[in-house]
Amino acid sequence: MSGVLVMMEQRNGAWNRMSFEALAAGQQLAEHLGTECSAVVVGRNSGSLSQELASKKLKKVYAIDHELLASYTADGYLAALEQFVKQEAPDYVLFPHTYRVRDFAPALATRFSQVLISDVITIRYGSGSTGSPMFVRQLLQGKLNADYRHTSQGPCFVSVQAGTFRSDAVQEGTASVETFTPQLLPDQIRSKPGEPFRESSQSVDLSSAPLIVSVGRGIGEQDSLSLVEELAQALGAELAASRPICDNGWLPMERQVGSSGQTVSPKLYVAVGISGAIQHLVGMKGSKAVLAINKDENAPIFEIADYGVVGDLFEIVPELTKAVLAAKG
Repeated sequence: MSGVLVMMEQRNGAWNRMSFEALAAGQQLAEHLGTECSAVVVGRNSGSLSQELASKKLKKVYAIDHELLASYTADGYLAALEQFVKQEAPDYVLFPHTYRVRDFAPALATRFSQVLISDVITIRYGSGSTGSPMFVRQLLQGKLNADYRHTSQGPCFVSVQAGTFRSDAVQEGTASVETFTPQLLPDQIRSKPGEPFRESSQSVDLSSAPLIVSVGRGIGEQDSLSLVEELAQALGAELAASRPICDNGWLPMERQVGSSGQTVSPKLYVAVGISGAIQHLVGMKGSKAVLAINKDENAPIFEIADYGVVGDLFEIVPELTKAVLAAKG
């Protein structure tokens, strides 16, 4: 096969939204390498999902189907994907960086004497003899970026961070579907599937909000939240927060954005007093435009912001609220 292979994650016949972000990354990687991208779905009776992928720009869609894959287990996915990757021999295998992938993908990479380059935030491309892709991931809560290049002969395994690539960038096309049946035995599955993880119900759905004003620890104290609330009201935006605000009980947990909160993709995301720790960026990097207000000019949030204001939020936010209200007349 060679080329790029993207593993699409599904649960009970429904896609994990991050799968299409990984697919966009895979298509772009294949385009830069001058090769083709394929996709694979693991499960039981996933024909309808495979047919949905057949409308994307892919060389081929593979459905790994077996009765022992009806419910997710790390053992089952590991054994099935190991057999499949050995048969097809892709150059690159991309995954969405989900809890499930973190469960089995490191072991899968080890089976090929490789490592999983996890939680990648961007892919850079060189030219000439050093033209192989450079995978970038963050360290020390986003304070440092580290570059990784695959240099060995085996397949390169990569997981892509949520929000890094846009799912709406997936290219349409036509692809054929092929079924792969792995050789699995019941005694290979050492664990029994438990109750699936379920997120708590939320009365606030930030994922559908077109405008969001989000506040971080830079606000200093709970009494100062009214400044940001007034800006949100003036804009007609939902109010959100980083984890420290919700951990302190200043806002309910359902308004938290980040890896342990909600993932959002508004037309405009206003980050007020948010430094930009990796856990928060995971939840909001899909925003169409980001306006960051922070007194620290070196804050990581500015690296992804479309517009940045360096200064005291207690001076800037009230003036911004006045300007919005004045514009509305």
